[in-house]
Amino acid sequence: MRRLSLLLLLGTVVTAAACAKAKEGEADKAARVVTGAETALVTEGPFAETIEVTALVSGRPGRVAVLSAPSAARIAAVHAVVGQRVQAGAALVELDQVAFRGAAQSADAALGAAEKNLARQQRLADAGITPRKDVELATAEVAAARAAAETARRQSELSVLRSPIAGVVTQVAATLGATADPAQALVQVADGSALDFVFNVMPAQAARMRRGAMVRLFEDSRASSAAIAEATIVAVGGAVDSATRSVIARAELTHANRTLQIGETLTARIAVSERAHALMVPLEALVPDGEGLKVFVVDANGTAHARPVEVGGRSDRMAEITKGLTAGESVVTYGAYGMDDSVTVAKPTASPQASPAKPAPGAK
Repeated sequence: MRRLSLLLLLGTVVTAAACAKAKEGEADKAARVVTGAETALVTEGPFAETIEVTALVSGRPGRVAVLSAPSAARIAAVHAVVGQRVQAGAALVELDQVAFRGAAQSADAALGAAEKNLARQQRLADAGITPRKDVELATAEVAAARAAAETARRQSELSVLRSPIAGVVTQVAATLGATADPAQALVQVADGSALDFVFNVMPAQAARMRRGAMVRLFEDSRASSAAIAEATIVAVGGAVDSATRSVIARAELTHANRTLQIGETLTARIAVSERAHALMVPLEALVPDGEGLKVFVVDANGTAHARPVEVGGRSDRMAEITKGLTAGESVVTYGAYGMDDSVTVAKPTASPQASPAKPAPGAK
C-alpha cells in the first residue's frame, strides 16, 4: 500500500513538471510574436541617389545691400532691427549731421573762392598782365574744389544710411553714440524674394554635384517628413576652404511651400546620380548590424529572418540594395529596430510604399 502511494505521488510530480514545461513553451512562443509591425515589398525601378547636408537660407548675390558710414562719425540714431522688413529708401541709421554739414559748407566756400580766382586770373591774362599758366593753374584748382564739394555733398547725403532695396534687415552692427568706422558694415538688407541656399560639402561630394541638379529642402532629417522647398544647383566651388576642409555650393530657390527666413537652417537632399533599374527598400527597413546593415525578411509563414544587405545610394525615402535581396520579398519597416531573428510577425501592416525620388535635371 505504501509503495502504491509513492508511485501515485511520483506520477503527480511528473505530470506537474510536464504541465509547467508546456506552459513555459507556450509563454516563450507568445514572447516571440511581434504585433504592430509594418512591412513593405522590395521594389525595382528608377532610383535617384541623394546626399544630405545642412543648408543655410541666404540672400542672393546682387540682391543684398551692405551699408557703412561714408567717414568716421558718431552714430546719432538707429532705426533698424534684425528681421525688420523695410522699403527702398527707408532710413536705417543716422550719423551726426554737424560734421557733414560743416564739411559741405566749407567745400562749397572753397569752390566759390576758386571760381572767383579763376575769373580774376582769366581777366589778368587777357590783359597781358599775368602769364597763361596762372589761368591753367586756377582752372585745375577749380576742378579740385568742385570734386571736393561734390564729395562733401555726397557724404552729407550718405550720412543717413537708407536702404537701396526693399527687403529684410539681416544684420545691424550700429550702436547708438558710438563712432562709426567706415571699414565696418553697419547694416545689411537682403531681398527676401530672391533667396539662395548655401551649404558646405566634402570634396568627394562636390565632385559628384552638377549645375542644374535638383535640391529638396526639409525642416529636419526625418525620412518621413515632407519637403518644404525645392531648388537647383547654380554653383559649386572650385576650391577647398582651408578652415573647414569643405567646398561651398549654392542652390537657387525655385519653389517654397512656406515663407523662408534668411539665416534659417534646413536639411538639403541633393540628387547626384540616377539609375534606371535598382532594387529599393524604405530607409526604415535598414537596421545597423555591427559595421554593416541588415533587414528583416518576412517569409510566407510570417516569420522574420535577419539578413545582411549591402546598400548603394540613398534618396530621401529609399535605399538602393545592391546585394542581399530580390524584388518582391517583404521586409519589416516600422518595428524593425530591436526585433529578434526568427520572430513571428502577427498580421503585419503594409507600409505606404514610398515612391523613388524624382530624377534631378542634369543629374548623371
